[in-house]
Amino acid sequence: MTAVLALDQGTTGSTALVVAQDGRILGRGYREITQHFPEPGQVEHEPEEIFRKTIEAAKDALQQAKVVPQALGITNQRETVCVWDRNTGQALYRAIVWQDRRTAGRCARLAASPAAARIRRRTGLVVDPYFSATKIEWLQEHVRGLRKRVRDGDAVFGTIDTWLLFR
Repeated sequence: MTAVLALDQGTTGSTALVVAQDGRILGRGYREITQHFPEPGQVEHEPEEIFRKTIEAAKDALQQAKVVPQALGITNQRETVCVWDRNTGQALYRAIVWQDRRTAGRCARLAASPAAARIRRRTGLVVDPYFSATKIEWLQEHVRGLRKRVRDGDAVFGTIDTWLLFR
């Protein structure tokens, strides 16, 4: 039987479905993800927990389905950013969630600068803490030694789908 394993790694949890070619759901799994709020306006997740819970949900769905899927699809929680060691695969900081507003000040300064028009022209997007770029900048400014690790090619950034595929 032709089937697909669909992973939805969302803000509050990881859902896995095994879906048959005719659209029937053959198996389902779900695991909740812990939300961390270190400061007002900040939202973080533990990347290792995301990976573990996504795998657990997938195993549940596959056990119920009793088929081997021919494909994998991943959708994820928007602009959540993760940074990890390229060599070991270990997360170097908590994932900064798409809802996080810690870079609002930086975004306001960028939006008021001549760079805003260039950013809009090149990306089609407005400057907002929702997006990944200022989160990546924040991580490099606040995680000790990270900027050097990035320069040396030892640390990489990605959204959650990238993190899951890397692992």
